[in-house]
Amino acid sequence: MNRKQLRAQCRPHLWFQLYWVVYLIWFFWLDLTITDPKYIIHSRIDDRIPFNEWFIFPYCSWFLLLAGVTALLWWCDTQSYDKLCLTMFSGMTFCLILYMLLPNGLKLRPTAEAIGRSNIAMSILQLIWKADASVNVCPSIHCQSSACMALAFTNSRLAKDRPALKVLAWVWAALICASTVFTKQHSIIDVVCGLAVAFVWVPVVYRPAGK
Repeated sequence: MNRKQLRAQCRPHLWFQLYWVVYLIWFFWLDLTITDPKYIIHSRIDDRIPFNEWFIFPYCSWFLLLAGVTALLWWCDTQSYDKLCLTMFSGMTFCLILYMLLPNGLKLRPTAEAIGRSNIAMSILQLIWKADASVNVCPSIHCQSSACMALAFTNSRLAKDRPALKVLAWVWAALICASTVFTKQHSIIDVVCGLAVAFVWVPVVYRPAGK
């Protein structure tokens, strides 16, 4: 199949991205309406994880990973792109429904005064804290979607026989997951639950051919 035929085959699948309109409206509506969460997520492990504002950079790199993986798969591997949309968007929808049924939040974020540091990472983090309240956290959509992207990319034709790219994808996803707890955006419980929502698709979507 030449590149022109490939583009023609991929184009109809671009409409899947309209899901983001639904997701963003739904997410921010919940963010504004759930101001007093019924369930506070916390683990003793959270207390042992030190706060590190510099992890805000891998945290924000989620947007680059999302755009890059989605665009590459849409352009080069329609089947893997479809799998990414199925696993990631269904997982996000499940998380949003769960937030409505079990409104949850965190009490982990330190104050800037308590941290006592002033740098570019702290400035960016405080902007994110202002825009994103400590509610609707479990499962972590940041972690769920990162795992879905790593799964889709490493199982695509782009990563076939390229182990270095597979390692890079998983290391990047792991850094994003780690960043959520080091910046106190999420509890370790949120991370585990978010990964569970992603990996539940593995035996269904990514099972070996013939099974």
